[in-house]
Amino acid sequence: MKAEPVSVPALAAGLAARALAAAGEHPARVAVDGAPAAGTGTLAGALTRVLHDAATPVLHVPAGGFLRAASLRYERGKTNPDAYYEDWLDLRALTREVLTPAGPGGTGRVLPSLWDPATDRATRAAYVQLPAHAVVVVSGVFLLGAGLDFDVAVHLMQSPAALARRTPADLAWTLPAFDRYRDEVMPQYQADVVVRADDPRHPAVVTSLG
Repeated sequence: MKAEPVSVPALAAGLAARALAAAGEHPARVAVDGAPAAGTGTLAGALTRVLHDAATPVLHVPAGGFLRAASLRYERGKTNPDAYYEDWLDLRALTREVLTPAGPGGTGRVLPSLWDPATDRATRAAYVQLPAHAVVVVSGVFLLGAGLDFDVAVHLMQSPAALARRTPADLAWTLPAFDRYRDEVMPQYQADVVVRADDPRHPAVVTSLG
């Protein structure tokens, strides 16, 4: 595997250029996929700021706003890694409320969030109407290989050791889910851009997976 070190601002700028190239007929749908320990939210935020500063309409949609209700997420227990991998994200809702309306022939009317996992209630967020030259940035875990439609897919890749080291102790139970994702989906081969993020402050863009 070959990778070129890059600063977070330069990485965000490069991703913004890819997103803008994909927008036009409909908003560009960009996935920033990876474990929280890889800095997915930070990179998605940096990308959003670059686009905003370039006067591009942009909406950051954390996938955590599209989790299923607690009764469904915790049906197999609150710390079940298989449930975390298979049952937590509401793929249908994310598709219905974000990816389809932002996609070809869509209305452009996107819902920023649906469900608040802290209160276990609907967020009652207002819909946002996006023009065709806009960008929707979706950040979260397990976004690739699940049939979700993205125009640009970014995967933040970490070694198992780095992931374990940077994952808080109270979330160590999630690590087997990331092992499954790595083995079953191989997200580095599903993404348009792969970033080594063993240290999210010092990313490197993968130029060759060989």
